Amino acid sequence: MAVLGVDGWRGQWVGALLDGGDVELLHLATVADVLAVPDVEVVGVDMPIGLSEDGVRACDVEARRRLGPAGSSVFPTPVRAVLATDDYAEARALSRAATDPPRAPSAQAFQLVKAIRALDDALGDPPDDRVVEVHPELSFRALDPGITHRKGTARGTIQRLRALRAVMDVEHALAQAPPDTPLVDALDACAAAWSAQRIADGEQETVGDGGTDRRGRPMRISW
Repeated sequence: MAVLGVDGWRGQWVGALLDGGDVELLHLATVADVLAVPDVEVVGVDMPIGLSEDGVRACDVEARRRLGPAGSSVFPTPVRAVLATDDYAEARALSRAATDPPRAPSAQAFQLVKAIRALDDALGDPPDDRVVEVHPELSFRALDPGITHRKGTARGTIQRLRALRAVMDVEHALAQAPPDTPLVDALDACAAAWSAQRIADGEQETVGDGGTDRRGRPMRISW
């Protein structure tokens, strides 16, 4: 059975449907579209799932530590209270009230809130356990620890392409991608799909303290 990797893109999603070594890139407008892709065993999503009520997630801390200089690609996940608003000033106030010591989401992290909320709503109660949080940079480092250059740069792009080429027909997928699909997001979705396959095979690595949030979502990142 196939697996799916997804990466957020301008309020929508780039999907990579992986079946063996064959991969197909998809444009998915909503989380409902992501979950409706048929015959998918695991969905690896590059988006926070389990949300803390009052602090920093252990999985984010450990992911940043493992990535070293690339750790800035792991944004601190907003606390659940922030999902109640689309106003940045209000979100900062809600976050400071919920955390000790008080902290507020960065502007970059706040840009993810609508997507986090949409995913949180779609997962249901109990949550759809096919859907697992992943992070492409952890996936790429597992594929090739020699990846050292930032994504989006010429050197970083070729390093990631070479890593993916060893496990899937990534160049064919890129050639057949939906129009206007960004290269960076396409590669991240492919890396997420590789992690989803490892999860389906029971071969994944995971960071996190084993905790779940109040809606039963695990606070962990796997790859």
